[in-house]
Amino acid sequence: MRRWNGWGDEAQDYPLNEVARGFLRERVGQGSANRDASLESVLAGVAPSRLANGPFLTDAASRAQHARGQSYPDWLALRYGKLGPVADAVALPTSSEEAEAALAAALKLGAVVIPYGGGTSVVGHLDVPVSDRPVVNIALGRYNKLRELDERQWIARFDAGTPGPLVEAQLRERGFLLGHFPQSYEYSTVGGWVVTRSSGQQSLRYGRIEQLFHGGRLATPRGVFNIGGLPASSAGPDLREALMGSEGRLGLLTEVSVRLRRLPTHEDFHAVFFPTWDLGCEAVRHLAQADLGLSLLRLSNEVETETQLALAGHEKLIAWLRRYLKVRKVGEQPVMLLVGTTGNHREVLRLKREALAICKQFRGVNTGRAIGKGWAKNRFRGPYLRNSLWELGYGADTVETCVGWNNATATMRAIEEAARSLFAAENEKVHCFTHLSHVYRQGCSVYSTFVFRAGGDYERDLERWTRLKRRLSETIVAHGGTISHQHGVGRDHAPYLAQEKGELGMDLIRAMAREFDPQGQMNPGKLFA
Repeated sequence: MRRWNGWGDEAQDYPLNEVARGFLRERVGQGSANRDASLESVLAGVAPSRLANGPFLTDAASRAQHARGQSYPDWLALRYGKLGPVADAVALPTSSEEAEAALAAALKLGAVVIPYGGGTSVVGHLDVPVSDRPVVNIALGRYNKLRELDERQWIARFDAGTPGPLVEAQLRERGFLLGHFPQSYEYSTVGGWVVTRSSGQQSLRYGRIEQLFHGGRLATPRGVFNIGGLPASSAGPDLREALMGSEGRLGLLTEVSVRLRRLPTHEDFHAVFFPTWDLGCEAVRHLAQADLGLSLLRLSNEVETETQLALAGHEKLIAWLRRYLKVRKVGEQPVMLLVGTTGNHREVLRLKREALAICKQFRGVNTGRAIGKGWAKNRFRGPYLRNSLWELGYGADTVETCVGWNNATATMRAIEEAARSLFAAENEKVHCFTHLSHVYRQGCSVYSTFVFRAGGDYERDLERWTRLKRRLSETIVAHGGTISHQHGVGRDHAPYLAQEKGELGMDLIRAMAREFDPQGQMNPGKLFA
């Protein structure tokens, strides 16, 4: 059973031992356990539907279930029972025909339509607007099958509502994989990946969704639009680009075709420690520009490395590791790099040899596969930590961007300092740490996490998050970074998109939305106001 007011399956947890709790108290202060609103009280506050006689589900539970995603404002709304506006109705199609019929019915009623995939958005893609028009969620969770697999051309066609585990399970039976593994993998959907321009943890080998997306079927207010379907073309602009990152503004994506790979036979993840951030960052740049064919490069800064070791448990093993690193003269503030090698047995051995040789040039010390195995085992458990933190009285949020190599370190430091100064002004502490999770020849992503004490009051917590989000977003833009490398724009990042795209670019995006959706009924407020 999926949690209604947190992340993931109710049966799954991420408990923090006393060492981890003490680490938090030292870095942030003692938290005070928050008291959550009950589901009954939340449902009692759902306003009556304006579409009680329509062809959709209108009960309070169905509407509340699809009203929020996983952004920090969503989290606060659910935990404090301040749900805010919810859709008037929910459609649960099981086929393209049913999805297109639901869209047609909603549009005929003059409703605003908000597509709902896995409900994992962290930037406000699912926010329900305050509107004179009724609002309908079209939720694709029951529309989740592999429809066709072309084993000659290595192309698969999926229902847009298919979540990551079902994508890979259905492909694995035939000896293939897609290889798209965002941290939200358990619940995010193939359609959601496309419309938010998602990136998976092993994009270095498999590519971002831009490289994996072959074509799709888009139901729009003006009719069905079939996009893509060719290996390559120079016949004008690539209209797949119009759909990727469109966030529901152009229509409802109902089917997705993706480009596959054969299942690899071997995969290893190695942990390498460097004495300083600068050495680790230079090593990663050289690895990225060497084009070795690695599947993962993930570099944690000094504080994230310390945090990961503190939260790992296995105190005796971690103590041994620290002694070993000291003997190897790695230093008091090491940084950790995870290196992924994927392929056949011979390829994996070659990749390990060549990657570690480059790391050694920058004083990197290989500590083997134990830490990498632990990371691979728990790679999708990270979001569960937010549940445990909240129960101890702490909030957590993230921001991410992408910059060129020349600006990576300065951007990282500025983001963390922006958060620390904001909390210091309130005599509070914040625990900031960062990693580079996606690397390119020209630059890298910068992904920062913030843990802080929750205030215990909805309005106060939301107001402080609003100021934090604004400060961090302004810092990212000031350093020339994209406002989003992998989370999309939604409502939270929309105020900053024009600084990246320019006014002419924003005019083009608005014009596309008007062309597909003349009445402005598709997910208004996302990408642009």
